[in-house]
Amino acid sequence: MNLQKLSRLDLNLLVALQALLEERSVTRAAKRLFITQPAMSRVLQRLRQQLDDPLFTRSGNELVATPKAQDLQLRLPAMLDGILAMISVGVFDPASHVGEITIAVPEFFAISLVSRLIESLSVVAPGVVLSVSSDTDSVERELAEGILDFAIDIDKPLGMDIEATHLVNYSPSIWMREGHPLAEQHSISLDEILEYPFVQYYLLIAKRVSARTDARFDKTLRKLGRKRTKALVTKQFMTAMETISRSNCLMVAARYGHTIEENTYPIVRKGFPDDLPHEQTITLVLLQHKRTFESPIHCWLVSQITGVIMNKEAQKVG
Repeated sequence: MNLQKLSRLDLNLLVALQALLEERSVTRAAKRLFITQPAMSRVLQRLRQQLDDPLFTRSGNELVATPKAQDLQLRLPAMLDGILAMISVGVFDPASHVGEITIAVPEFFAISLVSRLIESLSVVAPGVVLSVSSDTDSVERELAEGILDFAIDIDKPLGMDIEATHLVNYSPSIWMREGHPLAEQHSISLDEILEYPFVQYYLLIAKRVSARTDARFDKTLRKLGRKRTKALVTKQFMTAMETISRSNCLMVAARYGHTIEENTYPIVRKGFPDDLPHEQTITLVLLQHKRTFESPIHCWLVSQITGVIMNKEAQKVG
């Protein structure tokens, strides 16, 4: 985009050109814009210089548009309407908004959130398209650069330009299949769970996964001088669920309910062993960059996302 050339063009000239195209008269166009006829004549002269075209020829009392002016007549209204919409202050109407919103969210949470969100958006904001992924090299950088509009992640320290809205708390737990040797026990110990291999499922948004990357669980074990055996490392929730449902593998995940695993997989969830120190709750937050704080569509979507989660929590309590 040639910004230097655009900077030399006065927006008022385009407004005057639109009036001239509609009125086909310098006098009528001047009255339309509440300026004098000589002033409008000077504006027309500037337009001719800026656009390097006569724009109009005279036929009696009427102005006849040149081919270039005719082409501008087709494109100029949409351009001016777009500028007007951009600067207009009014009530945001989700029903008329058209655009794409990009959001990074871990798959385990997207499964229970996105379908409910789309169910609502398809009715009240049919022009909004959600692009959802769980792959990002840097949430903070991609929010700042506008690659992402939102991200849902575990609450952790971030830069001052990132705002975090609380979504939900969940408790870590040990997942296993029904019929697992530990499934019928009222409580489980650290020694007992370390006898079995683990699926390491990435709760965090991540571009790549590696068995060399330690989760919080691994770091806690290391402090105790212990270590677990990993059979699978993945960020694919369905792959993790299939694996633990078909083997004796265990998985550290959330006690927060997910419809997909409750309805599809015979899974048993156990609280952490009493002899294993752990955080009682882990918080998920909705992240956005300060550039979107005042954006009507972003503010509205924050309310929609939090509303979906509040409704889901209310249904669980009910």
